[in-house]
Amino acid sequence: MMLEVRDLKTQFLIGGRTGTAVDGVSFSVDEGQTLGIVGESGSGKSITALSILRLLPRPFARNAGGEVLFRGVDLLKLNDKQMRRYRGHHISMVLQDPMTALNPVLTIGDQIEEAIRMHRKLPRAEVRRLAIEMLELLRVPAAARRLASYPHEFSGGMRQRVVGAIALACQPELLIADEPTTALDATVQDQYLRLLKRIQRDRSLAIIFITHDLAVVARMCDRVAVMYAGRVVERAPTAALFAQARHPYTQALLRSALPEIPDRNARLYSIEGAPPSIFQPRHGCPFAARCEHVMPRCREEAPPDIEMGQGHAASCWLLA
Repeated sequence: MMLEVRDLKTQFLIGGRTGTAVDGVSFSVDEGQTLGIVGESGSGKSITALSILRLLPRPFARNAGGEVLFRGVDLLKLNDKQMRRYRGHHISMVLQDPMTALNPVLTIGDQIEEAIRMHRKLPRAEVRRLAIEMLELLRVPAAARRLASYPHEFSGGMRQRVVGAIALACQPELLIADEPTTALDATVQDQYLRLLKRIQRDRSLAIIFITHDLAVVARMCDRVAVMYAGRVVERAPTAALFAQARHPYTQALLRSALPEIPDRNARLYSIEGAPPSIFQPRHGCPFAARCEHVMPRCREEAPPDIEMGQGHAASCWLLA
């Protein structure tokens, strides 16, 4: 297995209070596979990704337990110098907003070349050639000329391709893509996803795809982990999840994202309430306050993972 995350816990220390943002998350991904991580805003998806790469600000954020094993090496036990060798070279991340991910005062060429120089000692001309090659790979027109351009001179779709070029510049084995299509219109999103699939196929690239868009999950992902309040509440092969979601939260997400409207006057379904604060005490099932099927036991005891075979599991007392 390329990456195994085991019982990962991340906490924030703010104003004398301790909040748990990632609470015992476990999943794995292997070469050529795509794992989708879905859930509402505030469910812990991005914090999980940043925890894997140890990019959260210290001392405000800290690892409170668990393991992140990349080809058997626990990334959480490496020192800063050792960890820098893994970032970009073995594992890269496409951040959520390309405009804020890119430095506005540096050219596109400077930013791609910096990523290459960090991990590969090559002559300047070779670094430039690779930077052009990466832009061409991501299908940026007039790649050699656009190296001298600044981020504001690109459209949103082109900026998304540029951050992809930076992330893939050192040929990583695992790409973490955090909401990479949120700001794109439907046509540009389709082009970007096709391109990402082709690159994955050519390089046997493993991808962790973080998104709110369940249509993108259905198209891109082999398996899905559904997160709520910092926990994985359901995990399954993509087809099995869409065919028969078992956790009430997953069912509610699907009803919200893929509504059935038999009556033109019917109201669209929405999940009442909001996810709990990371500072809220943890008792029972985190979804209990919003669940339509809640039982007294749900508010008192945290449900275990219930295995249903074929890699499908959910944490719900209804399945026990």
